[in-house]
Amino acid sequence: MQPFPHHYSIAARAAAQGDVTLTGDRLPAIPSAPPTEFGGPGDRWSPETLMVAAVADCFVLTFRGIAGVSRFPWVALECSVTGTVDRVERVTQFTALEVRARLRVPSGANEDQARRVLAKAEETCLVTNSLKVRPHLEAVVEFEGA
Repeated sequence: MQPFPHHYSIAARAAAQGDVTLTGDRLPAIPSAPPTEFGGPGDRWSPETLMVAAVADCFVLTFRGIAGVSRFPWVALECSVTGTVDRVERVTQFTALEVRARLRVPSGANEDQARRVLAKAEETCLVTNSLKVRPHLEAVVEFEGA
């Protein structure tokens, strides 16, 4: 890992109509548009879906890093996140993040350790630590061969 601080730069370009194009150094361009809830087409990534995706991605990558340092054996992790947007005191914002994680571990793995690593990933995720809303984790641990 590189020393802090880290800097990330993204550009957004748009005309009066059509998609917004998100670009970054060495990254593929991503077309973006409002979601259907805000009058958009609903068939492209939006700021809202990108934010929720960032939570899921960060959770999985954080879990992977913690499991590696902890030498915790695991097979697969599926994470789905539902973000709720609402108006609070006339401000539109994310008001809830439901994180559902399904972790598959080898037979004989320590379930308590699995839950500790999952909880640590939730606690230390950079993305959720940068938000006003705190996520709620619902975790399932499955054993191979069970």
